Amino acid sequence: MRTAPALFLGAALAALAAPDALTRDPFGTERYVPTAPGVMWQSPDALPQVPPAPTSPLPAGDRPLSLPELTEFALRNNPRTRQAWFAARAAAAGVGIERSDDLPSITVDGVYQRSESGSQTGNQNPWLTRYGPAVTLTYLLYDFGAGDSRVRAAEYQALAAVLTQNRVLQEVVFQVEQAYYRFLGFEALVRSNELFLKSVTTSLDATQRRREGGLATAADVYRAETQVAQAQLNLSRSRGEVEKARGSLASAIGLPVGTALRVQTFEGEPRIREITESMNDILNRAKVNRPDLIAAEAQTRAARAQAEAAERSGLPRITISGVTGRTFYGDDRPFTDTNSFIVNLSIPLFTGFNHTYTVRQAEARAGQAEASRDALTRQTELEVWQSYYDVQTAADGVSTTAVQLRAAQQTAEATLARYRGGFGTLLDLITAQVDESNARVQRIQSYLDWFTAVARLNLSIGASDSTPYAGRSQ
Repeated sequence: MRTAPALFLGAALAALAAPDALTRDPFGTERYVPTAPGVMWQSPDALPQVPPAPTSPLPAGDRPLSLPELTEFALRNNPRTRQAWFAARAAAAGVGIERSDDLPSITVDGVYQRSESGSQTGNQNPWLTRYGPAVTLTYLLYDFGAGDSRVRAAEYQALAAVLTQNRVLQEVVFQVEQAYYRFLGFEALVRSNELFLKSVTTSLDATQRRREGGLATAADVYRAETQVAQAQLNLSRSRGEVEKARGSLASAIGLPVGTALRVQTFEGEPRIREITESMNDILNRAKVNRPDLIAAEAQTRAARAQAEAAERSGLPRITISGVTGRTFYGDDRPFTDTNSFIVNLSIPLFTGFNHTYTVRQAEARAGQAEASRDALTRQTELEVWQSYYDVQTAADGVSTTAVQLRAAQQTAEATLARYRGGFGTLLDLITAQVDESNARVQRIQSYLDWFTAVARLNLSIGASDSTPYAGRSQ
């Protein structure tokens, strides 16, 4: 840090170099501003370098990772978890700060003074040197509960911070689940598009053979080639989506996006369970389990306690203080002791209406906190309501797409056999193959909708590992 004399010398040199610099910009602050509104700012100095984010290594062994393993890794490495944890620690320290007023304040001062002065008679007194230590003790005896209100507010804020951390952990879990299911969904979409490409390639071969036998036209061949090209494009796009989803999953668990991840896939179909709880029961669970909703109530109580503290700050305060010190002199004088004990009663009479507006502001913030809590309550109800019916719809979609895919596969197989046998048209075959591909994609989407809907319902009711939603798939 530059000292005041150095700053003064720099300003003086700038004034010598440019006569109006001292009045225009003596400290050179314009270097932090671009030369014009439409000009990008270029730093005259080296900019700070962003360090790499800390992370832990993946579990040893080149093996696919399960969703629980990915979730556990994310809870340790996602920066949001550290951010929330440090916020909770800071709020907890705030309780100690407020409670420190319950103990006395002790200060040790060391003074060294050398001075000379003139007397009232006009004579010049010689230089006098004084030095010595002093100890001051100050203790608040009574403030009509203002300090207790501040402590209570700090305790509610600490409670809100730690509950917010719990909610962040739940959100990180949901973020990992969502990225995981999307990744698996796009991997399944790649396999589906590979099957579609194989199917339309077979159709192209059959069309070319029929063209050679005079049973198909050149337009049929071109149409089949168009379907092959479209299938190749769909496959390329789905492979790109897989890599994007892989990067999202790596970021969710706290790793660089380019990290190569291998994850376990599902064996068989998801286990769909019927929701047995009523909507009212689920809503009540959300009000009890959601940490952010309870944190909002804690914030409301903290704001009310702060309003009480502001109100009581206008009441008298009683403090005691004591000072003991010893002064030594540079000449042959003996030292002198200073001791004092003071009981102080402070009664605010008029503060320029500062207390009036401080109380008004605190009460308004308390009302704002209550409104925020009520808004979050309504938002929670809406999230639970929507998630509940998303799960219901997704469950119906899984069963419906199973029938749809089975019928489309049978239709495509029968249409291809008829086409190879010289019956049917290419348009019928292409239509059947596209229907089969669409049914397979919708089947994949129904799985993704189901898993995502269940994960979102768990998040909306604040379910943790100890209180999972009853309809969650295993």
